[in-house]
Amino acid sequence: MLGTFTPKLDEKSRLIIPARFRNQLKAGLVITRGQERCLYILPSKQFAKMYRKISTSSVPNKRAFSRLFTADAISDEVDKQGRVVVPENLREYANLTRDLVVIGAGKRIEVWDTEAWESYQKANVDLYSNMSEEIF
Repeated sequence: MLGTFTPKLDEKSRLIIPARFRNQLKAGLVITRGQERCLYILPSKQFAKMYRKISTSSVPNKRAFSRLFTADAISDEVDKQGRVVVPENLREYANLTRDLVVIGAGKRIEVWDTEAWESYQKANVDLYSNMSEEIF
């Protein structure tokens, strides 16, 4: 999943999933806490794969991470209009307001508050520039 989109939350806290992502989510999705105070939207199968990886890893604090990753997670489906409801507890975690940025981040979608995404980009642009030479 690739690209950047700027949808808005509607008055019922529904997010319109960008059309190019809907096909990958038609078998179901999970919304959960992401890192850096964003949300992750994952195809259900990808969420299960990530959970298995967490469960079998030997990282310190695995239980705490697993609990936070799953406690607020919700399983859902995209409705006929391409929308999904973002629950209040997840909106609060990610400090979501009406204006959002939705990015394709490979195997997942990330949902950011617009100001938080802009701050994140500014804080990490030099890191990206420096790493790109090493990677490419």
